[in-house]
Amino acid sequence: MDAALLIGRLLLAAVFALSGVAKLADHAGSQQAMIAFGLPRSLATPLGRLLPLAELAVAAALVPAVAAWWGALGALALLLAFVVGIGANLAQDRKPDCRCFGQLHSTPVGWKTLARNGLLMAVAAFIVWKGTENAGPSTVGWVGDLTATQLFGLVLGLVIVALLGIQGWFIFHLLRQNGRVLVRLQALEAGIGVVQSGNGSQPGAGLPVGSVAPNFSLQGLHGEQITLEDLRATGKPVMLIFTSPDCDSCTELLREIAGWQDKHAEKLTISLIADLSIEENRAKASEHGLRHVLVQQDGEVADSYHVEVTPSAALITPEGAVGTPLAEGPEAVEILIAQTIGARAQLPILHSTTTHATQESRPAALEVGDPSPAVRLPALMAKEVSLADLEGRKTLLLFWSPECSFCQQMLPDLKELEANPPADAPEILVVSDGTEEVNRQMGLQSPVVLDNEYAVEDAFGVEGTPSAVLVDAEGRIASEVAVGAQEVFKLARVG
Repeated sequence: MDAALLIGRLLLAAVFALSGVAKLADHAGSQQAMIAFGLPRSLATPLGRLLPLAELAVAAALVPAVAAWWGALGALALLLAFVVGIGANLAQDRKPDCRCFGQLHSTPVGWKTLARNGLLMAVAAFIVWKGTENAGPSTVGWVGDLTATQLFGLVLGLVIVALLGIQGWFIFHLLRQNGRVLVRLQALEAGIGVVQSGNGSQPGAGLPVGSVAPNFSLQGLHGEQITLEDLRATGKPVMLIFTSPDCDSCTELLREIAGWQDKHAEKLTISLIADLSIEENRAKASEHGLRHVLVQQDGEVADSYHVEVTPSAALITPEGAVGTPLAEGPEAVEILIAQTIGARAQLPILHSTTTHATQESRPAALEVGDPSPAVRLPALMAKEVSLADLEGRKTLLLFWSPECSFCQQMLPDLKELEANPPADAPEILVVSDGTEEVNRQMGLQSPVVLDNEYAVEDAFGVEGTPSAVLVDAEGRIASEVAVGAQEVFKLARVG
């Protein structure tokens, strides 16, 4: 019995010590967790500071036998409060992040969380039931009976455990860092993915690229009802960023989002789709100077856009289509912002300019063997260039943008291809946008024509840059649209 009491006390002490230290290291997250559980902000702020201190006090009291009963009573009271809070949220079908151990472990609460706390409650109740005089033996009294060899072994064992703990801590942070790198790599890979034929869907999270963006009507921070149509009314692309006040990554991103809203207002409308109450989101919006903050009640808009984590971002074209795969995580959101405002159409982003043809006004998609549409556009080195001027030889129409980061990445290889073209390689005609000066600075040898209205891209059914289409010597379409650097170079080298 004494051994069971001692083990129970040490178990509770370890749990509460770890929880208290982790919460102190993640003070902001602990406060947000309390808000997520339904506490008003006025209570969450002081309790967020007091709770880890109370947990550490309980852990300290459980160790010596003289205070163990009071420590167990404190543990029982805290665990009872946790169980009531978790049970109340589960009864309302709400599953906020537990953050029981700060940043070390944060998952939505569930019946497993309730069962775990119930088990710990049983341990604490057992110690309390045994009474103040029977809380078990002293935690350290047995040390005096150890021989010198046994004492040395104990110290050595504690050192080893401490080293393993430190190593585990570093591994944990290394894995978190690698996770952020993987998110960035996934976003970059998605950014150069190939648009599939047929319905225009594309690999990646969220809704298929090119599908109709689901409409919604949500309440703003001042009681107004705002729809997706309202956000699209300016004719600019709309970026929906899904956030939650109890998400630390979201909180860290809010200041940047406010800056994006101010800096890129002429190019892009950024709206936040947030969880929890209007009051909580109004406080965040006021703190960071955010606009276009809309509040969903039960994740209904997130569900319609297949959003599973926050922060996430979805780009909607002016025509109301999904423009990219869903960007998941703060790094992926930042990459999507950079892609959107840094280039007119960096794949897989669809055209976002208001002068671009709508889906209804575009010509029918071209097929291999069809006559090529006429191309006559202003060139950098001549008054005009047309495909008729290039008849009698294969020509690769390379659709380009100087502001497209993916185009810039392939520029050195493109210059190498121009300098050493393979046998039977097609001539290259670059169809670009931007100013003459910016295009000249690229230093390409191939003729460059300017298509700032994107009429040629519409005529060939091109949705972004870099892309390419092969035209044969008789002026007929000789290939499907090649999308992305790898496919473009494959077409350019073999024709």
